[in-house]
Amino acid sequence: MKFNTKLLHGSFSPEEKTGATTTPIYQSSSFKHKTAEELENIFLGTEPGFIYTRINNPTVEAFERRIAFLEGGVGAIACSSGMAAVTLAVLNLLKSGEEIVSGSGIFGGTYSLFQCLEDLGITTKYAEDNRIASFEALINEKTRLIFVETIGNPKLDVPDIKKLSELSKSRGIPLIVDNTVTTPYLLKPFQLGADIVIHSTSKYINGSGNSIGGMIIDSGKFKWDFEKFDSLKNYKKFGVFTYLAKLRKGLFKDFGACISPFNAYLSSLGLETLGLRMDRLCDNALKLAKNLQKNEKVISVNYPGLPENQYHDIANAQFGGKFGAILTIRVGSKENAFKVINTLKYAANLANIGDVRTLVIHPASTIYVNNSPLEKEKMGVCEDLIRISVGLEDIEDLEEDFSQALSKI
Repeated sequence: MKFNTKLLHGSFSPEEKTGATTTPIYQSSSFKHKTAEELENIFLGTEPGFIYTRINNPTVEAFERRIAFLEGGVGAIACSSGMAAVTLAVLNLLKSGEEIVSGSGIFGGTYSLFQCLEDLGITTKYAEDNRIASFEALINEKTRLIFVETIGNPKLDVPDIKKLSELSKSRGIPLIVDNTVTTPYLLKPFQLGADIVIHSTSKYINGSGNSIGGMIIDSGKFKWDFEKFDSLKNYKKFGVFTYLAKLRKGLFKDFGACISPFNAYLSSLGLETLGLRMDRLCDNALKLAKNLQKNEKVISVNYPGLPENQYHDIANAQFGGKFGAILTIRVGSKENAFKVINTLKYAANLANIGDVRTLVIHPASTIYVNNSPLEKEKMGVCEDLIRISVGLEDIEDLEEDFSQALSKI
């Protein structure tokens, strides 16, 4: 079964009772059971069933199964947002006094989260660059995970996931990979040795910018050391589901960061066209990047799909000849960046990526406005940088629009 067929038929079939071909929306906060014994067994985990939508829900579960199937994981947990997914995924493994080793080009929201975790006694160390030696130098007896994004946002750096996996396994810690920007259409991180995968489903999986969500998927293959990860010890009876069992029965249940059934429904609908959209988005992004390289008003274009890009070779190897739909340009000054953004006709100026529409933003004055100049530099954010999330518009219209906007500076 190939990818687009998997989107429509993998781990999914019409509802048995009615034959509905889309997942019904079970907009119910809780679920009635025939006997007290039945509900007791569900709470104990000895019998399947639904209790309360904060814990599980049929619509949400259907969405989880589809994403887990696409990624090749043993299971998944859907969260209220991508940031909720990142938060729960790492906290499920960490205690005060322990550490994360992270790529430096991560999304600003994740960087902010890792700063917040310092108040809980959890430290994050950032690799200077994407060389494996840079990650290895930061690992010590307190390190409990390595965290990277498949393509940094907006730095657009690309880590070597297979080599990072080899490093993490040699040190007895899991590799957590945020696959939001590439999606399972371009990359299945578990095939390269990742242990846990995260998505902000608000982005390309949903595709239309109409709902917020996140997903945590577990490969089920990591060999947990229950002395090092002693908080997992009480869940080792669940075998390959150890990590997910602890998360479902602990932080996920108690934090209440659950996705709504309606948002899960909308994201399930969007998921079905993921392959078609990613094909067109990646194609448009490469064409636009090449076009912008020719514009004398553009100082530089950053896109892994350009042959001269420093990450082109590893991106090409990992992503099968496609390079995502995000690129950045530098235009000389903040004033120039604002003028371009304000003059564009088709590109919407907003804080999101992965829409069917082209989106632009000035990262330095928005997502990273509270970061120091040094932090911005490490994350690839310059005052004249514009991030472009390329959409499905006809490429000729996009090229013409950026050309007229750039001509105003």
